[in-house]
Amino acid sequence: MATKKFDVETSHGRLAVRETDSAGMPVLMIHGNSSSSEVFRNQFDGQIGRDYHLVAIDLPGHGASADAIDPDRTYNMPGYADAFTEAMLKLGHDRAAIFGWSLGGHIGLEMIGLYEGMLGLMITGTPPVSAADLGNGFRPSPHMGLAGQEHFSPEDIDNYAHSTCGEPFDQMLHDAVKRTDGRARKLMLSKFGEGVGRDQSQIILGETPPIAVLNGIDEPFVNVEFVDTIRFSNLWEGKKHLIEKSGHAPFWDSPDRFDPILDRFLKSLEREWRG
Repeated sequence: MATKKFDVETSHGRLAVRETDSAGMPVLMIHGNSSSSEVFRNQFDGQIGRDYHLVAIDLPGHGASADAIDPDRTYNMPGYADAFTEAMLKLGHDRAAIFGWSLGGHIGLEMIGLYEGMLGLMITGTPPVSAADLGNGFRPSPHMGLAGQEHFSPEDIDNYAHSTCGEPFDQMLHDAVKRTDGRARKLMLSKFGEGVGRDQSQIILGETPPIAVLNGIDEPFVNVEFVDTIRFSNLWEGKKHLIEKSGHAPFWDSPDRFDPILDRFLKSLEREWRG
């Protein structure tokens, strides 16, 4: 499946896009903090990329995208959600399913009601909590503090790159962390803690498209036991899904088990897409 790469200009800055040329249902894939769209390589190169029109966009200040024109406006949940909604509409994708990983899942939740064509949302490594409940949603870990740190030492880069995706390790993961605009980490986490953006624990109780929740059992950052207690108004298949012997990025460390669940979720949305 061929993948094309190009840029789209938005009011937040120039964003780097990669898309498969499949004629299937559009699926926006949103990466996490200090990563890039290249982290979805397994899906782009596999059956998912052949069956669906995958769209992955580097966050402002990440990957091949430019740094934000106005960091204070963009480097937060509402800013990222606005940037991705603007980009999707400029690309002509007024309807799409969304997969969000980690920070990408929080962005996807923030896009509910903003991106009116959202057919469904799958989140991984994303506890939908309020700012006041961050301590329950996330586990204390040696590298969790790096998520909001502006300046990284070479050791910080290496530690964060290894902890977010686990094995197999790839130089691409290191390069993505090294490239990231440190202001993006600092502003995103500080504003999240200040309550900038909507209360995600309330978003999921309102009117939403189907939301699928899938996590690795060995998740180092997210308290999956707490996530299991969270109520959703429209939880796909009525349960949260877990993958054994998988960490923060099941799509990366266990694509053979992750992709079939993602495919099942996407197939459940196709009827509405074909409409």
